[in-house]
Amino acid sequence: MDIKARPNVGNLAVYVPGKPIEEVQRELGLSQVIKLASNENSWGPSPKALEAGRQALEKVFLYPDANALVLKELIAGELAVGTEQIVTGNGSEEIIAMIAKAFVDPGNEVVMAKPSFPRYQTCVELMNGVAVEVELKDYRHDLEQMAQKITARTKVVFVCNPNNPSGTIVTEQELDKFMGLVPEDVLVVFDEAYFEYVADKNYASGLKYLHSGRNVLVLRTFAKAFGLAGLRMGFGIGTEQIVDFLNRVREPFNGNLAAQAAAAAAWQDKEYLAEIIARNAKGLAELRAGLESMGCTVVPSHTNFVLVDVGKPSQEVFEALLKLGIIILPGHLFGYPTSLRVTVGTPEENEAFLNALQKVL
Repeated sequence: MDIKARPNVGNLAVYVPGKPIEEVQRELGLSQVIKLASNENSWGPSPKALEAGRQALEKVFLYPDANALVLKELIAGELAVGTEQIVTGNGSEEIIAMIAKAFVDPGNEVVMAKPSFPRYQTCVELMNGVAVEVELKDYRHDLEQMAQKITARTKVVFVCNPNNPSGTIVTEQELDKFMGLVPEDVLVVFDEAYFEYVADKNYASGLKYLHSGRNVLVLRTFAKAFGLAGLRMGFGIGTEQIVDFLNRVREPFNGNLAAQAAAAAAWQDKEYLAEIIARNAKGLAELRAGLESMGCTVVPSHTNFVLVDVGKPSQEVFEALLKLGIIILPGHLFGYPTSLRVTVGTPEENEAFLNALQKVL
């Protein structure tokens, strides 16, 4: 006999991550596979973070600090907030789910860009909320249209800045105007997973609006520039009230022992982070130059990935690259049927990808 789930569960989209290296090796019998699909840090984390994680493993018979206080104190001291203004998550994705659980009632509307990080829509619809999607304009958030979509039923607005999958940003001037149009009782969530990579002087973090007293939550992660994707550690910074609500729906002990220790060490190793940012900037420029030399159209990126229109069906290119041992993300998954999303890799990985794409095209 069939088991019945809640009516809306069967309609939820299943998140499609980049294919794992081991799976591709097994399926295609390849010994060498390069993954440039999930926007991971190809150089890996700080050696200090690895060592801290290893040392933490000696205490795995103990529960981790449910409040992640050591990590929160480090973050709070640098960002000029209180520890009670920080919530941690098993990746920032978990905090997105917390937001939906804490703030979205059936029928409530949540405004977001399209395409953007797909978990916004899924988490909202799980709570029987309504995802109000606004198409990107020139690959960027159309903040004017997003503001116009806010109604009396709107509870939350998501602004992914830089945006995934386009890699683009909205500027401080644009955000100032947008925030002036958002009602005070609407929660604005700034997803800044790629914050560390942004060098544009016209960019402003959502922390600016938090410090001015607005109902804002800023999401950050240790999965990207800090290179700890496999340990799952993210955090959010908001008002004490917002964080209190989130903690009421947060799972206990959601930040594991090794993740907390490694994240704390990674946060303090500023020299290594700066090195990663510099390497990424160089790789991003080389990747863009190589793609444009093939006649591809590359969207200007402020992240560790590029969205590139290769002029051919993305699924066909994806499959052809896979056979050559290169994993990327095909653009048809998020509405760009002839585009690819490609992570910046090491110089050797970037060269291998460009050579493979040249063959495919």
